Amino acid sequence: MKTFEIKPYSNIYKEQVFSVWEKSVLATHDFLKPSDFVEIRDLVSTIDFSAIPVYCLMHGDNVAGFMGVIDKKIEMLFLSPAYIGQGLGKKLMVYALTELHADKVDVNEQNLYAVEFYKKFGFETYGRTDKDDQGRDYPILKMKLSS
Repeated sequence: MKTFEIKPYSNIYKEQVFSVWEKSVLATHDFLKPSDFVEIRDLVSTIDFSAIPVYCLMHGDNVAGFMGVIDKKIEMLFLSPAYIGQGLGKKLMVYALTELHADKVDVNEQNLYAVEFYKKFGFETYGRTDKDDQGRDYPILKMKLSS
């Protein structure tokens, strides 16, 4: 049985990372309007993941999940739906907390699963915006590690 390991992003993973993002969002962001999903998907497809610190959770040659942490803030964390519920999100979080010293994250308020996930790791809400970064009507919770 293959184990899971976390590796720095490489451009050879780009298609898999995008696929994980797309499948994960479709499975966990049921509050998104279809037109907004398409807009966001098009935006994500243009991201140069090699320009930011992104780490991939690898299962052999397959990307099972990934995360990006900039200035101790988790900017993205996505897991392929096939791997949800197996402790792999926890594996990414432990790495983010212990190796990357992450202490902040912004979360869609409507993504209740994600909000609870981060709370389990000691994050608490310290702020809220009515709209996302692109001005869409998706409230964002600003969370940080409790002191």
